[in-house]
Amino acid sequence: MDAYSISEAGPVRRAAAGPDRVALARFLASTRAEGPRERTALWVQGCAIRCPGCFNPQMWAFRGGELVAPAELVERVLAAGTEGVTLLGGEPFDQAAPLAEVAAGVRRAGRSVMTFTGYTRAGLRRAVDSGRDDVAALLAETDLLVTGPFRADLVDTRRPWVGSTNQEFVLRGDRFPGLLDDLPTTPDRVEVIVDVAGRVSVNGWAELEALDELLASVGRPQPRRASAGRP
Repeated sequence: MDAYSISEAGPVRRAAAGPDRVALARFLASTRAEGPRERTALWVQGCAIRCPGCFNPQMWAFRGGELVAPAELVERVLAAGTEGVTLLGGEPFDQAAPLAEVAAGVRRAGRSVMTFTGYTRAGLRRAVDSGRDDVAALLAETDLLVTGPFRADLVDTRRPWVGSTNQEFVLRGDRFPGLLDDLPTTPDRVEVIVDVAGRVSVNGWAELEALDELLASVGRPQPRRASAGRP
């Protein structure tokens, strides 16, 4: 089987968390590296696609993660005060039912929803046509959809937020007018967060060489800059 053909099969049903809980791998209250404007990012635990070269292989297993009720996640997102939420993973459509509730609650509050998926548009349509109401519900509550598996042989250096050129941006509504036209001139961002315990986390996209250099510089003493008008 081709390594990428699994994306045509359509989303799996994630049984471990159940339809009333999200298996949450990571929650970032505020970021400008995971979609347009300032957003809250929510990574889920579990992915059936498992793209070769994936940046988050630790999120493949359908075990672990924090099990959180959709209503609680909505509260966390709204409390962050950002423009909206970005759903990543892992694979959001493998937890479509509870994430559709999260997305609906966020949109009812006037915020936007961006959803990344490794499944193709054809795979999602096939799932909906087969009666997957949970997939249809998450699609209906998504303003900006990014579809397609990551392809390490098709690395994208021109568009923001995506990893490979086969991945598609799909606008589902009028929340982001002009976004598709602006993609070639929208820069990628990388954020490095060091918490009080010294733990380092990275989100966003960068080529491996640039990322290695950036991470190597974390904690390295930086040269002091002279202030204007002072000796």
